[in-house]
Amino acid sequence: MTRPVLIENARIVDPASGTDHPGAVLIENGVITDIALNGPVGVPDGAEVINANGQVLAPGLIDMRVFVGEPGKEYRETLASAGKAAVAGGVTSFVMMPDTTPVVDDSAIVDFLIRRAEAQSLARVLPSAAITRGLQGKEITEFGLLKEAGAVCLTDGASSIQSNSLLRSAMSYAANYDMPFVHHVFDADLAGEGVMNSGLFATVLGLKGLSREVETVPLARDLQLALATGVRYHAAQISTENSLTLLKFAKSRNSKATAGVSINNLCLNENDIGRYRTYFKVNPPLRSEDDRRALIEGLRSGVIDTIHSDHDPQDSEVKRRPFAEASNGAIGLETLLAAALRFVHSDDLDLHTVLKAMTIRPAQILGLESGRIAKGAPADLVLIDLDYPWQVQESALVSKSRNTAFEGARMTGKVMRTLVGGKTVFTHQD
Repeated sequence: MTRPVLIENARIVDPASGTDHPGAVLIENGVITDIALNGPVGVPDGAEVINANGQVLAPGLIDMRVFVGEPGKEYRETLASAGKAAVAGGVTSFVMMPDTTPVVDDSAIVDFLIRRAEAQSLARVLPSAAITRGLQGKEITEFGLLKEAGAVCLTDGASSIQSNSLLRSAMSYAANYDMPFVHHVFDADLAGEGVMNSGLFATVLGLKGLSREVETVPLARDLQLALATGVRYHAAQISTENSLTLLKFAKSRNSKATAGVSINNLCLNENDIGRYRTYFKVNPPLRSEDDRRALIEGLRSGVIDTIHSDHDPQDSEVKRRPFAEASNGAIGLETLLAAALRFVHSDDLDLHTVLKAMTIRPAQILGLESGRIAKGAPADLVLIDLDYPWQVQESALVSKSRNTAFEGARMTGKVMRTLVGGKTVFTHQD
């Protein structure tokens, strides 16, 4: 038995129940056993007492899109380093993409990752499994065996299935197993050699553009097939205003359709690329300011369900190349929460809306018990100082890679303590 933990003098914010109230939470054996909002809670003998000093106590974040180098490219990120980065950012669970070497397309690899993560990672690692073998978009994997092994969802990660017939078959197959089907909407044929948002700025830089249709054409296809097959479809990440129009219509007909957005596309636009800054080269690309503002409204209205980091560690060698040749990707586990809190401080979004998109909504989509502060729920929690000022410094990041799109950014709001299963796994040190 582990020692009981009492977190007192906290501002409990739980989007799942709508709670925003001073109170205390009691944790025993890794789960929440009591919540006191209007009075004292009984303290068991020998309990560890944590004084929150009025800080926000929220459910631990659940990040639905994280790339990890292990196995195969441990020099970029390991399960251990990703776990440390996650809990430093208040992320207590993350979905690991199958883009590894070897690809996570076999039940034995899923089993290996679960056992390895339990031994190495401070955060809970939720392995996803590939839809197609080798992420090649040609042959469907064994969904039933992958689910039985512990895969929480199906996705081809950074790849997008181009074949309409194969995609429909895969969706029908996934529907039989009631598995979330997470798809990156990207038309490789329409994309051609594009590397950034299509428009005037791309022309000025002399770079080939990625039109909005690169996203909206496959999204429209996916939403039609999802409705036809009954699959639990999740558009991995959208970036355009036009995509919101498609999603709003689709959701009026299909309650199973959901969508996510990267914190990069929420906070940044194409102008941030400046003079070929490759740390801002991501996929989907940073779009126009109008698109960015539309995404914020999409969150407010509920058309967009989740916010994720799209944490994608890349080594300096593949980033220090001409923009067109540099790899896509930016790390984000440690900055996800602070970047999202910008919208709270600017009054664009309220705290519940922001936290909901990173706690209970991903939990509901994935079928998890976490993401909420309730009796019997896992004690995956985070204490947040909403007013703590700090500056992102590449050298201070925990991730093995340094390709952050927020280098030098001034943030307000920081994780002070992270608990996973009732155990403190991170405390902020000034």
